[in-house]
Amino acid sequence: MRAGSGPEGSSSGYGAGPSPEIGHLPPQWAPIRSRPTLPVGVAIVAVLIGILGIVLLLAGGLFLLRYYGGPVVPNDVLIVHSVDAIGAALLILLGAIFLALATALWRQEAWALYTTVAVAFGGLAFLFFTASITYLFLVLLVVFVYLLLVRRHFY
Repeated sequence: MRAGSGPEGSSSGYGAGPSPEIGHLPPQWAPIRSRPTLPVGVAIVAVLIGILGIVLLLAGGLFLLRYYGGPVVPNDVLIVHSVDAIGAALLILLGAIFLALATALWRQEAWALYTTVAVAFGGLAFLFFTASITYLFLVLLVVFVYLLLVRRHFY
């Protein structure tokens, strides 16, 4: 290379003069959140379903302990009294399903939303066709409509 022809020291050509300065940079890239925020009503419904699941698990478990363990569990502690061993096992299974549903609602999974909407609709239909329009009907109706309105928060 000849003297003065490189970028280090020539007054002509490449590298001559001060280096260019960048006046502004584009905004820094940040990923958008992939999960929408959890609506308060969905959180309340998930907690209530979770509490129901825990109660059903306890009811079935305590009854089975009393049924197979004898006096291990006092009769006053039992939540349900008029089931058999198969009914208590079904209560445990139903409680586990409700706990899984509550967890999935909390995580905003779409299958949990549609399952809860279907159960609410089934409850509404049952109460309507048995002419039991009570506060429970109104609560189920509010939950049903609310879950349909917030379905965009689920993925």
